[in-house]
Amino acid sequence: MELTISTPALLFPAITLLLLAYTNRFLGLATLIRGLHAKFKTDPSHKVIYGQIKNLRSRLTMIRYMQAFGVLSFVFTVICMFLLFKELNYWANIVFGLSLISLLISLIISLVEIQVSTKALNLELSDMEG
Repeated sequence: MELTISTPALLFPAITLLLLAYTNRFLGLATLIRGLHAKFKTDPSHKVIYGQIKNLRSRLTMIRYMQAFGVLSFVFTVICMFLLFKELNYWANIVFGLSLISLLISLIISLVEIQVSTKALNLELSDMEG
């Protein structure tokens, strides 16, 4: 398959929207952490808070890696386009493959983070049921 400059250019809007979604997740998580901090200050003995703290730390780490691999994918895409511009097709194909792999890793981490997020919501629900 012949890689043209328009192929990696197609990833630009997708990666940009993905990074925007990751940033929104991070901001939502920051709001949750601030709310949990306020709840902790009023009632530090609440059992659910400690489970939530562990969960939120894990999610923060995942979001950091999601963003890192998303940005890495974006960087590889730009490098790929530059290599295509310089007519270094062999290297452009390799870098484009790295871009796709980085994007895939970012998406897989995102899927795992969604699962962890769901566990956090179930923890809150179990607290209300008990």
